[in-house]
Amino acid sequence: MAATNPHAAHLQELLEDLNEPQREAVTHGEGPLLILAGAGSGKTRVLAHRIAFLIYTDQAQAGEILAITFTNKAASEMRERVERLLGHATRGMWLMTFHSACARILRAEAARLGYTRQFTIYDQADSRRLAKRSADAVGVDPKRYTPAAVLNQISAAKNKLIDADSYRQAAGSPFEEMIAEVYDIYERDLVRMNAMDFDDLLFRTVNLLELFDEVRERYSDTFRHVLVDEYQDTNHAQYRLLQLLVGGGPPPRRGGERTGDRPSYAGPVGHRNLAVVGDDAQSIYGFRQADIRNILDFQDDFPDARVVKLEQNYRSTETILAAANAVIANNRGQIAKRLWSELGQGEQIELRAMSDEHAEARYVVGEIQRLLDEGASRSEIAVLYRTNAMSRVIEDTLVRNEIAYQVIGGTKFYERAEVKDVIAYLSLLANPYDVVSFTRVANSPRRGIGQTSLARITNHAVATDVSVWEAAASPQQVPGLGAAAVKALGRFMSTMAELRAMTGAEPLGGEGDTAPDELPGVAPGAARRAAAPIAELLEAVLAQSGYIEALEAERSIEAQGRIENLEQLVEVGREFDGGAAGGDGTLERFLQEVALVADADTRSDEAGLVTLMTLHNAKGLEYPTVFITGCEDGVFPHSRAIDEGGLEEERRLFYVGVTRAMRRLYLTYARRRAVFGAQSYGMPSRFLTEIPGELLDEGASGGFRPGATLTPSLARAGATVWGETAGARAGAARTQPAGQSFRLGEDVVHAAFGDGVVTGVEADGVIVVRFAGDGSERKLMAEYAPVTRR
Repeated sequence: MAATNPHAAHLQELLEDLNEPQREAVTHGEGPLLILAGAGSGKTRVLAHRIAFLIYTDQAQAGEILAITFTNKAASEMRERVERLLGHATRGMWLMTFHSACARILRAEAARLGYTRQFTIYDQADSRRLAKRSADAVGVDPKRYTPAAVLNQISAAKNKLIDADSYRQAAGSPFEEMIAEVYDIYERDLVRMNAMDFDDLLFRTVNLLELFDEVRERYSDTFRHVLVDEYQDTNHAQYRLLQLLVGGGPPPRRGGERTGDRPSYAGPVGHRNLAVVGDDAQSIYGFRQADIRNILDFQDDFPDARVVKLEQNYRSTETILAAANAVIANNRGQIAKRLWSELGQGEQIELRAMSDEHAEARYVVGEIQRLLDEGASRSEIAVLYRTNAMSRVIEDTLVRNEIAYQVIGGTKFYERAEVKDVIAYLSLLANPYDVVSFTRVANSPRRGIGQTSLARITNHAVATDVSVWEAAASPQQVPGLGAAAVKALGRFMSTMAELRAMTGAEPLGGEGDTAPDELPGVAPGAARRAAAPIAELLEAVLAQSGYIEALEAERSIEAQGRIENLEQLVEVGREFDGGAAGGDGTLERFLQEVALVADADTRSDEAGLVTLMTLHNAKGLEYPTVFITGCEDGVFPHSRAIDEGGLEEERRLFYVGVTRAMRRLYLTYARRRAVFGAQSYGMPSRFLTEIPGELLDEGASGGFRPGATLTPSLARAGATVWGETAGARAGAARTQPAGQSFRLGEDVVHAAFGDGVVTGVEADGVIVVRFAGDGSERKLMAEYAPVTRR
């Protein structure tokens, strides 16, 4: 008589509330499994149930399961779900992030790679400091190439499993040769210090498993089943790590490139019990080195893989899902699936065309107020936008209407470090006694004025009963101040004196009977003049302080976001100038208005908060009501993505935004928007034209025909309106005619990036250009980018 499973009752309970595809995924036996989990289809539930199923059916013990998530929070939530299903703790189970699992492996095996098990893990700040030291050793100009920019390049190489030697051999420009030198010193210093950076945790674990077969076999035998959540977000190093642990797949890739299409895997056989959960339509982190090919090519890696599609959505109405399905269907690189729901047809999607970003914000906030009056909770409403800088106008309008809100995944506009820095510059110009503002800006950006020097200046100001401005303007009189600090302060205060002259303030010194060139901190010839407009003063602060130059030198996505925030701050000044009347447009009044808005931002509210966030931060969340703003070509999709061939990832990002909505979805766009201080005119996002007209309610906004198609010429015009410099916009008229192609080695010029040479020609009209100015390589859509032959 066959033995009965003692967990039979638990198994029945475990499976009874799953739909058929979910049950199929949970009960899969041995071998590779791809679970394509559409938005809102219950993927986390399936993953937790599969872990419990493996244990209940004795296919694996807790210690034989490696379950990988991408965040510690997700790992904690997964563990709680599994423990509830099993009814007991899961201490032996490896349920953690990639980096946590690798750190645990390396602690046990570090000696094989020349480290002790007590090696230090450097965080981002530690790594940046070491990168700076390495760059200094090579003689890199930190103003041209900041430590953050250098570290970004090294991190990208490590995520592609490219070591310092390989990077040097592949270097094709002076910039890359410089990075190779820094990379080599940086790596040698890490080893000497018995330390690893965050990227090393993956890189060194892959090294370990590749170099020592017995170690790889031991961990492969230990982890009889490997499960991975959010597989579409894995990078090349994570892909290779999984390949080494489970076996199977084609030959390994180097530098992110596949080395062949052979049908059988040439490496270790392994148990091949890999279950991955993901959605290619939600792959939106290419800028973090995520490689969508990992999920798209899973069936090539494992030809016998079982594929289960979770298409029933438990979150959104049919109308919202129909719009999402229609838009994502335009992507070429995808695995076909169709989301559906039993929640009913629901309301039409509200589409509104507004005159500008202020009208857009007023409409959004007016609708929020209407929903609140009808009984909705603030916590049920989310406003999404493409870039952080776009939140400012919406935040100001919410504050004026006394609607409490929060910014997820970022800080509120006036609390952002770069905004506070520039406001501190203005505060010091208005109030020479403001010690807090002085200590904030004196070394921001870095000028070689350290904390010790700042303390000596402020102490001297107190001891001599003068303003901190006057103390800093005569640094040679400050006891204990070194020659380098005296020189740096002299340059800084000369700049500040020139900026102060723009405010029309009384000459420093109090009595007004001293010649301006004799006053402390006043440059020769800086006589009092009429106050400049606030926007002009802000632009001068950003340029003359070196703040913008320092951000540009970082060459990172984050730095570009900070620059966009500062451009928004200049726009705040321009709006203030436009609204000031009767001589009330003073710097002091501007600072007062900013302070009042910022103070309102800090007030808490127990009744819930409206949520503001970028579309990238919205992934994994859901709200009954969602607004997606800024739906214009060049804004969303972003002009940079259009130029560099990233349109499909932008479409996936739009899909993610749409599928956050449960019951109500609003899409808005502005016919004109202030960009870089100028009013730019744009077109509706091409993504709007991909939504069937019957799903949309345009109201009385007009000006857009649902379901219309952008011709290539119109799409090209829209692509160059937003997000480019003035030169790039002027160069839009010189965009290549449709069908004109470029050849390898051809000299070209881009309206924003300058001279370059074509180093690659790819399918679908994509060219790779290396630019002479900074040595960077960019992928451009030849038909749409403002690029011409030189």
